[in-house]
Amino acid sequence: MELLKRNIHMDRVRAEAVTQITLEDDINVSENKPDITALNLEKGEVVIEEIKPGTDAVTVRGHLAYVILYHTAEEGSSLVVLEGSLPLEEKVNLQGAVPSDTVALDYDVEDLTVSMINSRKLNIQSLITLTARVEELYDEEAPIGIHGEEAVEYRRMPLELAQIAICKNDIFRLKEEVMLPSNYPNIFQILWNNITLADVEFKVMEEKLTVSGDVRLFLLYEGEGEEHPVRSFETTLPFSGVLECHGCREGMLPDIRYRLGQQELSVRPDFDGEERSIGLELVMDIAIRVYEEEKLEVISDIYGVSKEIGTVTHQASLRRLLSRVTGKTKVTEHVHVSGGTVLQLLHSEGTVILEQQETVENGILLKGALSIRVMYITGEDESPYGCTQAQIPYSYTLEVPDIAPEDMGKIHAEVEQLQVTMLDGEEMDVKAVLSFATTVFKSIPMNLISEVTISDLDMARMSNLPGMVVYMVKEGDNLWNIGKQYYVPVENLRNLNELDSDDIKPGQKLLIVKGS
Repeated sequence: MELLKRNIHMDRVRAEAVTQITLEDDINVSENKPDITALNLEKGEVVIEEIKPGTDAVTVRGHLAYVILYHTAEEGSSLVVLEGSLPLEEKVNLQGAVPSDTVALDYDVEDLTVSMINSRKLNIQSLITLTARVEELYDEEAPIGIHGEEAVEYRRMPLELAQIAICKNDIFRLKEEVMLPSNYPNIFQILWNNITLADVEFKVMEEKLTVSGDVRLFLLYEGEGEEHPVRSFETTLPFSGVLECHGCREGMLPDIRYRLGQQELSVRPDFDGEERSIGLELVMDIAIRVYEEEKLEVISDIYGVSKEIGTVTHQASLRRLLSRVTGKTKVTEHVHVSGGTVLQLLHSEGTVILEQQETVENGILLKGALSIRVMYITGEDESPYGCTQAQIPYSYTLEVPDIAPEDMGKIHAEVEQLQVTMLDGEEMDVKAVLSFATTVFKSIPMNLISEVTISDLDMARMSNLPGMVVYMVKEGDNLWNIGKQYYVPVENLRNLNELDSDDIKPGQKLLIVKGS
């Protein structure tokens, strides 16, 4: 007798570790830069140069690239850009990792604080979170049939499964060009930029993935002219494209993670030779996971009628799609501005910080803060520009019916809308819409039969079984267990007792005839 099996393609995280590191250094302003009067904006980006796995650990090397915008009282440009980097090297304990593994790394700058020591020296502190994972593909062998001449009874369990069909990393390149409106001065130099992606959507098509969304661009620049006027410019650019993806078919389930990687921004001459054209070249780093749903009947139990059938099982964890869910929540707050009266808002940007996520009844409770930064004009000669930062707490439950703690998926969070308006010279009103999305798979732990053994019946045991018996059904009984106990096929029990179905009730009497 042969057990027929089917491979179920699965993926899992074999090892994962999260660590936080602190980078700190004092930096001197280079000689060709003017003195610092006041700090305005700062941002940092982690650049990974090497991921070297070892035994139970992985070494990460790279740097934190920072950009600082400050105001100077010296003659010339009033706003100055300072760029540099801090080296990063960390050994992350990753239990179960081996040197041959491919390690995936997520990284986030949780905090970046820049403070003045004096007009020529700054202190930079940054808190960075690193998440290292070893992901692997594997097959679970599920029994789906039996081939042989022996008289056996087996029952099937219907399952809805989600198998991994495609697992790969890819990149998507974006090239966009935008012209300044006619009422804006030509660009002398860019002081600050902020580029984000929004409303990104992936769809599975035949042999390809389509991707669409928006690029949000903010520029703060010095215009041409004797006084080098400072201007801000914002725009939203829709984009769409196609990624080749062999094996994709419509109806499959995408679970795709992305982040904005390499960014290049350049100023180019327009048709008249004026510096008014802004070129964007962006790279999206994409982790593609595409799943296929399938209904499958798995053999869950076997017993023999004329032979003793034994089974060897192994513990497996299968899964099915529970929910692909999105949700939105509104955040509002009044933020007090310290350090001067606001004459005009220049720019606002926000980031969703996810501090806590836990499963609750029929949902995922998300807690954290919306971190905002608002740059504005004060009108004061000594410090004409100011920046206010604030964190606005939020608490939101993403509805996921029937979710359990082990079913938790990765949460994608972003700021969908952000509106900042001045109430008066010292207080601003912040309104935002935060969006969350996740794909949740339901874990199905079960024992799968991997082998069967055949042996002769225990004649001593068989002789103790009555040739005919009237059996009184007890609580928890079913035809399968009764047939297995007496070595009688389930169909024979149904026919002998004239049953239309397998449903039986406690107290019901069944006639059982050995060998029937």
